[in-house]
Amino acid sequence: MKIITLTINPALDKSAKVNDITPFDKLECYDITYHPGGGGVNISRVLHRLGVESDCLFPYGGKTGEHLVELLKEQHVHVIGTPISNLTRENFAVFNTETKLQYRFGMPTSPFSEAELEPIEALINTHVTTGDIFVISGSLPVGLPTQYYSKLIRNLKAKQVKVVVDTSGPVFNEVLKNELFLIKPNQKELARLAGKDSLTKSEREDFALKMVADNIAQYVVVSLGKDGAFMAHKNGIEYVSAPVISVNSTIGAGDSMVAGLIYAITQNKTPRNMLRWGVACGVAATLSEGSDLAHKDNIEKVLDQI
Repeated sequence: MKIITLTINPALDKSAKVNDITPFDKLECYDITYHPGGGGVNISRVLHRLGVESDCLFPYGGKTGEHLVELLKEQHVHVIGTPISNLTRENFAVFNTETKLQYRFGMPTSPFSEAELEPIEALINTHVTTGDIFVISGSLPVGLPTQYYSKLIRNLKAKQVKVVVDTSGPVFNEVLKNELFLIKPNQKELARLAGKDSLTKSEREDFALKMVADNIAQYVVVSLGKDGAFMAHKNGIEYVSAPVISVNSTIGAGDSMVAGLIYAITQNKTPRNMLRWGVACGVAATLSEGSDLAHKDNIEKVLDQI
């Protein structure tokens, strides 16, 4: 069983610190760091730290794309990339050391055609085999149809692949038309899927269990932010609370959670322990600065507190 992560909209993440943020003033930044970014890219990074290797698939373009590939190779992540004409986007995050608040600036990707992704689709069909775990994570660039992820999943149906999806918005609504292995909405996204602005605890549980019963996903993991997460599966509901910690960054916390869940799946953990690993990895990511994500020593420390 292999793990293949797909990131259609990767990014080069740039982080910095400032001593204070005031309008119109020139702000002196320091501690500048660069990290590979994007949903599946982040998941592959954390899986490697947990001793689980994956194929990290993504398109990349220009100098920023080349930098992204170089950084991943330095972290010993197995890159399977294909070049495109567009420049890979940069994201920027600033941490105000005075207020301990982080500001995140997400940049858009210039539109590109679906035809440019044909090499990625060929790589998916080549590398994904029967019984593999195929992880789709992150947003779609502007210009690609909302059905794009669904098309990829349909092409893999005959291979009985375990498909894990973590995305949002109309793309998420569309991908749920397929039978998936695991999804990870947050509580706001779950409410939107239910057609409401918010849900009570019992309504959240009932709706998540209905998604399992309707074969939308075998596991529905709902992130509850600082309160942890819950999971719906065929045998019921599991809750795991998050320990109280001092947050340095929220970048990649959700991706780290997905990595923890996948790690636990590869280790044949129970649903309860799958969720423990997911929450531990998500919390551990917030202990790191910028987009450094979850490290194994912090994951183990958090696990001991759950």
